[in-house]
Amino acid sequence: MAAYALRRLLLALGTLWLAGSLVFLALLLLPGDPVQAILGLEASPEARAALERALGLDRPPLPRYLDWLWGLLRLELGESIRYGKPVGELLEERLPLTLALVGLGLSGALLLALPLALLALRSPPLDLLLSGLMAFLQSLPTFFLGVVLLYAFAVHLPLLPASGFPGWERPLEALHHLLLPAFTLALARAAILFRMARGSLLEVLSQDYIRTARAKGVPEGRVLLKHALKPASLPLVTLLGLEGGFLLTGAVVVEAVFALPGLGSLALTALEARDYPLLQGLVVAMAALIVLFNLAVDLLYGLLDPRIEYA
Repeated sequence: MAAYALRRLLLALGTLWLAGSLVFLALLLLPGDPVQAILGLEASPEARAALERALGLDRPPLPRYLDWLWGLLRLELGESIRYGKPVGELLEERLPLTLALVGLGLSGALLLALPLALLALRSPPLDLLLSGLMAFLQSLPTFFLGVVLLYAFAVHLPLLPASGFPGWERPLEALHHLLLPAFTLALARAAILFRMARGSLLEVLSQDYIRTARAKGVPEGRVLLKHALKPASLPLVTLLGLEGGFLLTGAVVVEAVFALPGLGSLALTALEARDYPLLQGLVVAMAALIVLFNLAVDLLYGLLDPRIEYA
């Protein structure tokens, strides 16, 4: 297992380096003049020269890339033009909220999908109803779903806050503000997890050892929970690696709907202000989160299925 974990870690580091390099290259190849996009057409030559020096645009691409890569290794991502603060400091301020939102959304999606998938297999009429409901939820855009839930639970039934975030000094109040955005993310992703869990359970329940357990008189609930759930969870764990990226991109939309000061709102500000150092740091940070999430899923898969160690 240690050798497998080391291989996955090295692959994750290589993926992170490649993602960061592609981000640098993409910003390098963007059409137009970034200095003009930031300062406008009426900027003085002195202001243009000062911003070019600040962004490193007065130097050849290769030295800039090597300096940027060295700064990335030291976790120094430059300084934001919009905020006048180090990019790493801004990420440190906004990252906990986005991570909490993604964690709550993923946990909620699993807590919705797995019990509903198990329940659907116990009753064919309920299976048909739940499958139709999940297909309907999957067709709804996250933005539209967030607006509907905001109107239902924050305006029509004022049970939860509509927007804003009080900070982490009061954890219970912070959690109260995150419940509705996290529920929006959970509903948006639960439909896909439900379909995967249902299909995987149906495949496992057709195996010979399940028929043997039933022939011995094992109760159906125990067959599902003890004999079928763990083997059926392997494809679900694989799907979680993809869902981490979808949840991060979904968090950008949800933070905009509920006015949450996370990485998503920071990314929108960076785009509007043409803040290239901040935008570059945000993309690298999100790529790092997705890589780390996939690494955790790979290690969990190895624990659930020991055969992976020898792959």
